[in-house]
Amino acid sequence: MKNTISFRIADFLKPYPPFSNLVKAQLETLSEEVSIIYKEKGHTIFSIDEAAHPQFYVVHKGAVALWNKDEKVVIDICDEGDIFGLRPLMANENYRLTAKTEEETILYAIPIQKFRPYIKENRRVADFLVESFASNTRNPYDKRNRGQLLGDAIPAIPSNTGNSNQLLDLQPVDYSQNIESAAEHDSIKTIALRMTAKGIGAMLIEENELPIGIITDKDLRNQVATGEYPITSKAKNIMSSPVITYPAKLTLTQAQMAMMKSNISHLILTKDGTANTKAVGILSKHDIMLSLGNNPAALVKAIKRSKDIEEIKPLRNGVMNLLRGYLDQNIPMALTSKIISELNDVCIKKIVVLSLRQMAAKPPVKFAWLAMGSQGRSEQLLHTDQDNALLFEDVPDSKHQQTKDYFLELAKFITEGLHTIGYEFCPADMMGSNPKWCKSLTGFKKMTAKWIASPGPEEVLLSSIFFDYSRAYGDKELVTQLSKYIFDTVEKYPIFLSHLGGSALMNPSPTGFFRQFLVEQDGEHKDFFDLKQRALMPLVDAARVLILSKKVPDISSTWERYEKLAELEPNNKELFLACSYATKALLRFRTKQGLLNNDSGRYINLETLNKEEKMKLKRTFKTIKEIQEVVNIRFMVSRVR
Repeated sequence: MKNTISFRIADFLKPYPPFSNLVKAQLETLSEEVSIIYKEKGHTIFSIDEAAHPQFYVVHKGAVALWNKDEKVVIDICDEGDIFGLRPLMANENYRLTAKTEEETILYAIPIQKFRPYIKENRRVADFLVESFASNTRNPYDKRNRGQLLGDAIPAIPSNTGNSNQLLDLQPVDYSQNIESAAEHDSIKTIALRMTAKGIGAMLIEENELPIGIITDKDLRNQVATGEYPITSKAKNIMSSPVITYPAKLTLTQAQMAMMKSNISHLILTKDGTANTKAVGILSKHDIMLSLGNNPAALVKAIKRSKDIEEIKPLRNGVMNLLRGYLDQNIPMALTSKIISELNDVCIKKIVVLSLRQMAAKPPVKFAWLAMGSQGRSEQLLHTDQDNALLFEDVPDSKHQQTKDYFLELAKFITEGLHTIGYEFCPADMMGSNPKWCKSLTGFKKMTAKWIASPGPEEVLLSSIFFDYSRAYGDKELVTQLSKYIFDTVEKYPIFLSHLGGSALMNPSPTGFFRQFLVEQDGEHKDFFDLKQRALMPLVDAARVLILSKKVPDISSTWERYEKLAELEPNNKELFLACSYATKALLRFRTKQGLLNNDSGRYINLETLNKEEKMKLKRTFKTIKEIQEVVNIRFMVSRVR
């Protein structure tokens, strides 16, 4: 006779992931093991630091709130079909949140031991659980989250660069390289004393410098403390053997899946991923938890929940750690830049929101905060100075000054907030707190029209910075109107493109005779190579004038501009794609140098580079020369010189 209750449970679960990824027979079998729990409003299901339950939960009816440590902030609300309480399944640790019913609630309790085999057999089930646990997103596949990069308020990343699942697949984990090892004939007591002295949770057992086993705290508890083996026994009696090994370049998803698959708490990392080569590190569940705290989704949620600007500052360090990990993993630069730039945008948005709270009144009209320069191009990966502006809606002349004064005060709060979290003030004061860069829509139209109609050296310089703007916060329509006006005005004054093209050719060549690097001849950076001025900026400037001539809006990053140009001009596709590649290569190189030297990465000491690094740099120089020749011919630069 069929169990009608279990069939009802299966019917309820099947539309919701991860259960939607199970076949009918699996779901029906699992449903027979599910317990039904009724809780009244205000009942605590589990509390912070409570020992792990043998099940996780699905809300059938009602709602469950997840609270922080002080039970002052609701982290999440789980309603019909949402899962929660995954920590016992994913980390085998005590709970980090308190779960309390918001109303009368019926829960389905899913037994972990019965569910674990489905994780091992089904990659999509594992992916869903890993992402849900890492990002605190109950359902990353629902309509609100589908296509989103990092969260419910973050712009979606283009389909050709990845999605949320991909981010976790790319997320590297830090592991301990200080390996403590012992021999299989060493006594358990000796090993336990060494583990205590070193403050470690596992001891690698080696033979001929190769891993043959591992002893963890769990082994000591389960096999020695219980009396199964005396403390004088040999290590070989309680060690787990053979060891489970993986290569050192392991991603977050791979590591979690490996631990879930084998139900273990430590992985041995070796040179080639097998037990036949020397161990290079040990990865624990604790290491994974630290990495989870630095994944994009977790960082976004932490930034959004920040109550003041000081809380954001350490999170920016997390963004830098993420950047280092992506570079070490050799993640494609386009994706790396997208992720870091969107994290930076989240920081900026939060700074604006917090700044608005400091104002005595709400904004009198619509406005937009614009990021300019490298941030506007989504190329500001390191901590560099600010370039920004504030655009506000037109108002009658009688209210203009009062409105502008309001936004200047707001802009001052914003720029000071950005400075607090690591963005230096712009030395040239190109910031929204400067009246010149805080204007109405008509004000910016008049200023840019003057640049375009009468382009002198200063006007061209200012436009080359401003025209890379992107909307970081605020009203989209205002920004669209300004962009349309600029394109239309450029079309009326085509001579402006010649001046802008001439500016793109002003940067000196990267090399001199015999293809030697041209270095700075004097000043603070004498004998250093200026990577920004001699290599990156020629590509950036050329892309700007070319995309402006095509009247293509809403593409700000240099490599994406070249990729779009490759679509528009098939005859020059090879050159434009080479420019896109060169831009990403140079940006990666600059970012690595900046992280290595704790600076902007602009000036390079060539003596610190090896031959391969110098060759990679020089490969981009031919492309720079070719694109400058295109700009020179296309915009007849010689006629304005």
